[in-house]
Amino acid sequence: MATVINDANYKELLESGKPVVIDFWAPWCGPCRSVAPIIEELATTYEGRVIIGKYNVDEDSDLGVEYGIRNIPTLLFFKDGQMVDKHVGTITHDALTAKIDSLL
Repeated sequence: MATVINDANYKELLESGKPVVIDFWAPWCGPCRSVAPIIEELATTYEGRVIIGKYNVDEDSDLGVEYGIRNIPTLLFFKDGQMVDKHVGTITHDALTAKIDSLL
């Protein structure tokens, strides 16, 4: 299951030493709902190796402002606490798997 990421815990997660993938989403966003099952599946697949989480832009805003999130879904990819990649819009399972594998 994807980790819930919010303004209270994102710094701790980024400093965990593990790669982190953050899905910026909202419940009303159709494309976000189409990506959600892929995020959930890969969160289980990579459990213990990569933190894959969801950041609800309707509930929190600090992280979205910090990284200039203007459209959702947006995926940010972090390695060693630094953002190394960004994807805006929907994404296929294979493309997301490839991006996550590049973090390992």
